[in-house]
Amino acid sequence: MEASGDTEEPPLPLALARFQVSEEFGFLLPDPLTELPAPYGPWMDIAHELPQLITSHQLRSRVHQMPQLSTQHLRGREELHLAHLVLSCITMGYVWQEGEEGTVQVLPRNLAVPYWEVSQALGLPPILSHADLVLANWRRKDPNGNLDTIITLPGGESLRGFVLVTLLVEKAAVPGIKAIPEAFRAVLQCEEETLLRALQELAGAIEAMREALRRMHDYVDPEVFYTVIRIFLSGWKDNPAMAHGLIYEGVSQEPMAYSGGSAAQSTVLHAFDELLGICHREDSAAFLHRMRDYMPPPHRALVQEIQRAVPLKQHVLSSGDARLRAAFNRCVTALTDFRSYHITIVTKYITIAAARAKAGRAEPSARAGPSGGRPPSALEAKGTGGSHIFSFLKSIRDTTREGMIRA
Repeated sequence: MEASGDTEEPPLPLALARFQVSEEFGFLLPDPLTELPAPYGPWMDIAHELPQLITSHQLRSRVHQMPQLSTQHLRGREELHLAHLVLSCITMGYVWQEGEEGTVQVLPRNLAVPYWEVSQALGLPPILSHADLVLANWRRKDPNGNLDTIITLPGGESLRGFVLVTLLVEKAAVPGIKAIPEAFRAVLQCEEETLLRALQELAGAIEAMREALRRMHDYVDPEVFYTVIRIFLSGWKDNPAMAHGLIYEGVSQEPMAYSGGSAAQSTVLHAFDELLGICHREDSAAFLHRMRDYMPPPHRALVQEIQRAVPLKQHVLSSGDARLRAAFNRCVTALTDFRSYHITIVTKYITIAAARAKAGRAEPSARAGPSGGRPPSALEAKGTGGSHIFSFLKSIRDTTREGMIRA
């Protein structure tokens, strides 16, 4: 979207609409499409049956029978996002159908070529990312506002809960996202009361995000998440189960490596970090910057725009206003607390669940993983994005805390 050509009134320093950010939904895709045009029926038919096709070991044979479709009939951002979601989920199922010990080296041409073309059109990588699984994968189930996913993978209600709770975290962030342009306008125009309100909105939003994240316990079973769901979020970069990457047939003769889905791909925390001037340590910052390649380009551009804007922290410091300093520190404290709570979630859903799965693998009656074989083990100490998860999460939590303004 282009900025308005109206020159009568100067725009806010950051007009969210220019970056495909919604005043109501934030970084979520507003009202995603749930069906593709008729020519893409073969994709949708497979996508709607994914859990059954994967668990019955029939997905790969169905993909081999799938016609190679041209992407030329896809029109507009919504159709492209749905196509990307559908092809991403089919790809994850195809790669991981037989678990981490039965992976493939080649994604067949009839899937790889259209997937690559749709990815290029959106500026997204050809792998399932946060932008697909969460931002573009929701629909209203009924007039009461109840939500559901559009496309699902194995994991049943826990998979659905994981996606929708993550979506609720994104939705809770919206008042904070809207506060960003207000804060910058207030800095430029020296409107301290407006800046105070913007910082209070931001802090409240981050606190609401933490409350939304707590609902993960109500809807996601740790054992199902670790032994069934997690592998389908895993990529082929920094993953011992696919050390050589994946060849996208008809696209490249050399294998390509992409990271799996990660909370670090959510634009929300990147935007808040840049706004508050949080500086992460070199290795953590490098991983976070690489995760920006998995965001829709307009969202990535917004983060860069915030980075270039007037430094908020410096303004608060130089103002000498104790209320602004307190409001700023409340934002940093809320962000630190959110990251601490994320560590709590990861401990439950990965560390403890991994230990139980490891113990289970030693028993003859071990619960089956996605392949009907052993529970996965390749990413026991890593996130699906490939980071060493605890050292990374603790590092960014600690550097967030260091962003406080000291008296």
